[in-house]
Amino acid sequence: MGACQARAGDTLFRLRRRLLHPQPARQLGTISLDLFAVLLGGATALLPMFARDILHAGPWELGLLRAAPAIGALAMSIVLARRPLESNVGCKMLVAVAVFGLATIVFSLSTNIVLSVAALLVVGASDTVSVVVRSSLVQLLTPDEMRGRVSAVNSLFIGTSNQLGEFESGMMAAVLGPVATGLVGGLGTIIVVLLWMRLFPDLTKVKTLQG
Repeated sequence: MGACQARAGDTLFRLRRRLLHPQPARQLGTISLDLFAVLLGGATALLPMFARDILHAGPWELGLLRAAPAIGALAMSIVLARRPLESNVGCKMLVAVAVFGLATIVFSLSTNIVLSVAALLVVGASDTVSVVVRSSLVQLLTPDEMRGRVSAVNSLFIGTSNQLGEFESGMMAAVLGPVATGLVGGLGTIIVVLLWMRLFPDLTKVKTLQG
């Protein structure tokens, strides 16, 4: 019993010491940004509704809509492989998440299949930028002895945010319809970015992927 209490006390002390340091604030802001942005910006879960009711498109067009975010992500991955992010990565991550929200709004308001596909391409590309920065910062800013636990929390946030975001979008769409749901999600994502810039100002000061 005494050994367990001592171990628990040591763990709490180390967590407290880490939380008082600026870097954990960056880690918390980075991880939680993904949770709330994806939770609110899950309009892609409503693609069948948009294809049928808004765009009046068929199965082929729905397949194209589903593929568009992946195509945008692949294109941005190629760009980042050739021209990696080297400066002001914190600001670029926040801008990418805001662009994600803006593209979600454009997609929600679109009644043209070409514009909708273009918006989803931007959704995938901007999400790739934020994912690259977030995953790199979480790994590189975490001390070796804490990396496993922080990575576990990060994985939990990523996994649950996708599923909860789709659930939230479906529930809202049943009440408000797909267009209003997409608008609320996109606006909510942009508001989250603005709040995170105020709650976690250190994020805007991150210059490189090494922090």
